[in-house]
Amino acid sequence: MAQGIGQAVVGELTERDLALAGAVIFWCEGTKEKPWRANDGRVTITNTDPRLLRIFIAFLESVGVERNELTYRVSIHETADSDEAARWWAAELDVPLERFRRATIKRHHPTSSRHNQGDGYHGCLVVTARRRRELYWRIEGIIDELDRRTGAASTAEPR
Repeated sequence: MAQGIGQAVVGELTERDLALAGAVIFWCEGTKEKPWRANDGRVTITNTDPRLLRIFIAFLESVGVERNELTYRVSIHETADSDEAARWWAAELDVPLERFRRATIKRHHPTSSRHNQGDGYHGCLVVTARRRRELYWRIEGIIDELDRRTGAASTAEPR
């Protein structure tokens, strides 16, 4: 029942709605600029949830990034089938398999207590939009303004 109530809140999505959702998704799950790692003009997000990735891709499309500009890479443990995972992700996101780059393989540590294994495990998907430095700055501006408007802005020095 609560899920239905949540769904009723959404209504029609505007470009503004997608901009806000996409910026927040990126800021939570994307690769941000750090003092030791300058932004190389890429907007990259990594996640395991196809719903979140579909929303983010819709955001990218709403700001003019064509789907054929995006690249995809599965990041998966070596004990899983990376080719099958790529096919799964391609079907989930309706993306041609040719857009996928070679998988990143994570070394397996048998002493870990990983629960993400078996038939339902498809690894993480990395989605990248290259040559998008201005989009990165736009996202950062949205986050800064959301912070300011919620009254959460602190007196700390900006990053």
